[in-house]
Order: sequence, then structure tokens, then C-alpha cells
Amino acid sequence: MNAQKMEAHFVNIDGNRIRYLEAGDPKNGTIVLLHGLGGSADRWSKVGPLFAKHFRVVIPDLIGFGYSEKPSLDYTIELFELFLDQFIRTICHQRIFLVGASLGGQIAAMYTFLHPASVSKLVLVSPAGVMKSSTPALNSYVTAAMYPTTQNVSIAFQTMECSDEKPDENMINDFITRMKMPNAKMTFMSTTLNLKNSYLTDSILHSINHPTLLIWGSDDPVIPIRYAGYFTSAIPNNTLFSMENCGHAPYNQKPETFAKRVVDFFLS
Repeated sequence: MNAQKMEAHFVNIDGNRIRYLEAGDPKNGTIVLLHGLGGSADRWSKVGPLFAKHFRVVIPDLIGFGYSEKPSLDYTIELFELFLDQFIRTICHQRIFLVGASLGGQIAAMYTFLHPASVSKLVLVSPAGVMKSSTPALNSYVTAAMYPTTQNVSIAFQTMECSDEKPDENMINDFITRMKMPNAKMTFMSTTLNLKNSYLTDSILHSINHPTLLIWGSDDPVIPIRYAGYFTSAIPNNTLFSMENCGHAPYNQKPETFAKRVVDFFLS
């Protein structure tokens, strides 16, 4: 799949300046990609351009993260879902294919539950929302966010990917830069604390009748693949795709494999 260039734009959502990346043509539909905790639209930089060969691709920096505005708010799942609804109504103007990773997966599932007519198909990548205790890899990531040194961030990213390879230097530097922005740490911790009391219940997951593809890194140390069973047993129409030798971000570790599987799912 030939890559398409992603372009950065800004839009005003409920009085806040929101950054998003966009590329492609909507002839086959629009894909919206949602990043995880502490992430940004750039986390999808390896697969976004591949999707754009077939679809219009829209990737927001969630409110409070990336290079979007970071107002002093209580960062709950309800806040993110409301933000996403406003963003999609402003930018997309049609039913979408929705992809969410980690925190973004929890938001995507909640959005699909509340707005079923707005989503055609759903992809959840190692979604949050069912794990009720932390993991060493997640603890390492929280430490890196609060104390964003090159060493801490490098260790956290390497741990999360469950890989011996050194993380991309640009990705490390970008994370450090973003976590030093005003209100960035407040947003991160507010989100983290709210996640401790916010779960995707069986009734929510049972109500998602959309074709759903679950993608999980087989070696994910952040949200281990054993949690996939909560989703496969509750969502009526789902398929689980385990990506071997991948950690928490298989779209970064094996982008070609990831993109092909998602494109085939959406076009089928």
C-alpha cells in the first residue's frame, strides 16, 4: 500500500483549539483514529498514510493531549466521548469507520454504544475499560509522563513494546516536549485517576452490534491479551486478531500487517 501524506489542521471544538491530521479521499468512507493515554495523532503516523490510500483518514489529538488545547477540566470518559461526538459532527459529516487504541479504544466503544447510527464498523486495539489493576509497564509509563527524561521515556516505551529495539528518538523527544507543555501533566493524571472508576460493562459491550475487529499484541505488557476475553465474550459480532511478537502498539511495530488487516476488514 502506497503511503499518502498526512496534513495538520486545527478546528475549534466547544471553544477549544483542536489539532488533527487528515489525508485521503472519502470514496470508501472515513476512518477516525483515536490515540491512547498521553498520546497524540502522530502515534498513528506509520499506518495513517497507508489507510489514506483507500479512505479519508482523520486523526485528532484528543482534547487535553498532543497539540490540542488543554483546558483545566475533569478528564472523564464522558468528557472524551462528548468531545468525540462534537468533533465527528464538525469534521466528518457521514458514518465513519472508528479505530481506537488503549484509552482511545474505550472511548471508541463508548461512542459506538451511545451513537450506533454514526459508526459503520469498529476496531479496538488493546482497549482499556476492563482492566481493574495496574501493570508494571503501565506504572513505568506513568512515571515517564510525570518525570519525562530521555531515560524514563525510553525505558517506558521499550517496556510497553516488549522489544529489545531502541525506541524511535523522534517519538521520545516529541513525548518529552508534549509532557512539558502547560497542563499536560494535569490532563494525564486527571485521565488516569478517572479511568480507575470507569469501565466498559457487559451491558455496554453486549449492546455493540457493529462488526468489530479486536487487535491485540500477543506480548502486550500494558493491557495483556488475556483481557481480550472480556470483549470477545460480550460483543456479539467480533473477530480477534492477535499480532505475534508485538506489544501495546502493534500499529507501530508491524504497520503493514496492521494496516492490511484493518483495510481488508473495512472493505469486506
